[in-house]
Amino acid sequence: QVQYVESGGGLVQPGGSLRLSCAASGFTFTNYAMTWYREAPGKEREIVAVMSRDGENVVYRDTVKGRFIMSRDSDKNTVYLQMNSLKPEDTAVYYCKAAWPKYDNRGDIWGQGTQVTVSS
Repeated sequence: QVQYVESGGGLVQPGGSLRLSCAASGFTFTNYAMTWYREAPGKEREIVAVMSRDGENVVYRDTVKGRFIMSRDSDKNTVYLQMNSLKPEDTAVYYCKAAWPKYDNRGDIWGQGTQVTVSS
């Protein structure tokens, strides 16, 4: 069964950095694009970055461009999110998920997420 284990979150001061990891299992990792999402208190979950299945292309939301870097390691079935120059508005629970087709109910599966708090 599909599973995601996110880690690496924590409390960091504005301007600091964190590196998130997400270990995926239960599916053929190299067959799917991967996505990082975040959900801030009182807000809807939003896409942060999407990486193609070969790792060659990444699309970032505008508010994180130039600060966040997404990568993937197909040997470890893991995606990463290097977050630099963090801002208080980056505070959220971060999740990763494969980019499933809309008809695939595996898209309903989420991990526990990892909390990122940016505060002085």
